[in-house]
Amino acid sequence: MALAKILWVDDEIESLQSQKLFLENKGYEVTTLTNGYDALDYVKDNIVDVVLLDETMPGITGLETLAKIKELHQQLPVVLITKNETENLMDDAIGSQISDYLIKPVNPSQVLLSLKKIIDNRRLVAEKTTSAYQQEFRNLFMALNSSPNYNEWMDLYKKLVYWELEMEKSDSPEMREVFQAQKNEANTEFFKFISRNYASWVNPKSADAPIMSHTLFRYKVLPHIEKGRPLFVALIDNLRYDQWKAVQPIFAESFRIQEEETFYSILPTATQYARNAVFAGMMPVDIEKHFPAQWKNDDEEGGKNLHEEELLKAQLKRLHKGELKFSYTKVTNHQDGQKLVDNIHNLLQNDINVIVYNFVDMLSHARTEMEVLKELASDEASYRSITASWFEHSPLHQALKKIAEKQVTVIVATDHGSVRVKTPCKVIGDKQTTTNLRYKHGRNLNYEPKEVLAFRDPREAGLPVPTVNSSFIFAKEDGYLCYPNNYSYYANYYKNTFQHGGVSIEEMIVPVVRMTNK
Repeated sequence: MALAKILWVDDEIESLQSQKLFLENKGYEVTTLTNGYDALDYVKDNIVDVVLLDETMPGITGLETLAKIKELHQQLPVVLITKNETENLMDDAIGSQISDYLIKPVNPSQVLLSLKKIIDNRRLVAEKTTSAYQQEFRNLFMALNSSPNYNEWMDLYKKLVYWELEMEKSDSPEMREVFQAQKNEANTEFFKFISRNYASWVNPKSADAPIMSHTLFRYKVLPHIEKGRPLFVALIDNLRYDQWKAVQPIFAESFRIQEEETFYSILPTATQYARNAVFAGMMPVDIEKHFPAQWKNDDEEGGKNLHEEELLKAQLKRLHKGELKFSYTKVTNHQDGQKLVDNIHNLLQNDINVIVYNFVDMLSHARTEMEVLKELASDEASYRSITASWFEHSPLHQALKKIAEKQVTVIVATDHGSVRVKTPCKVIGDKQTTTNLRYKHGRNLNYEPKEVLAFRDPREAGLPVPTVNSSFIFAKEDGYLCYPNNYSYYANYYKNTFQHGGVSIEEMIVPVVRMTNK
């Protein structure tokens, strides 16, 4: 069986017979033609895997032939063979989407390597990915079992995301299964780690704690304010680290990435708690104490994130940055996005500009309710892909591109991530119990202790006590909390949806990235 069908077009093809034989001996099927017109007729009527195309031929040139081939078959790989190394010819050829180019005289091994690169690339990459992960598997396994600290957990999660993205190149379902099992094991260990350490991190007396939501501005934003260099903070709601990796190349076109780090979202990993903590620079129990009029508990009516600007202003004042000129923009629909694009130049007058962008969170909620989005974002890979596609065409990207030429610093961060839930867990509570699937608080909660992280006294977790004797519970790994009435309906309805509020690496370890203009 031939490896692939090659069309070689060269007006001096007679002198290349030995090369043709060499490729045929390697298993390729090679058809030769002497001019561009014949090549176009041939490509119209025959299956071809790769075209080897001479640049200088009588009749129509190689570049003209290339343009016409691409009109017929845009995806068909073409290797341009040229005597000419001039830069503008290369630019023309690369601009016309050639897959490779070779300089005459070509030797057989060069041609073979080029074909291998084009035809076997996917297979070779898949094989290499699989074998590299097999080697790394053991290292990750050892790292998971050597009781990592909070910094090591952040490194581990970055590695897991790296391999998750690499696995997309592998066509081995078995390896993906092995990887998924390893990621699940990581979440099991991470849950134990958080259960043991979380209360000590949020204790105000604790000296040893990771950067978390309520210390994000103090340590990761404010130190980067420079006179005459506006700082833009884009807080994209519910952006996981793997989704950041999907949009990173789009940012990298306009900005130079200086620092790519992660931090820990507080619990519950939900907008109302984590984002208010980011802007207030305080844990929720302290926000409630110092801003009683602004804080609302889950069971109270009204918007829960309506006072972020006030909270931020108070935090800046508390950290002796009250003199800074700052703006706060919240984008929750396309119209807001367009306003941001139109207004972004005016923001260059400020020291710091905060933009809260609410798309990814809306996407995860809409995906739960809309069949069409379940299809489009059926798993992590497609969820990442949709996020990247959204960002590329979003007003946020347009707005940032408009200031990419200016002397600016941009920080991209989020409030929390999300996890795809698969395991329903029964919880019994009274009427006051909250409806969230990844965390609940209320009195008289009944649950299986092994399935959740529970705080009988919410203050231990830095949380307000909504009603006397109210406790908080957080779902672990890929669990989601359902009530016994209508249990099987809810268990089915929410299975495989992206949720947040609980304890998982994906929800808690989230990106904070600093970049500057190029």
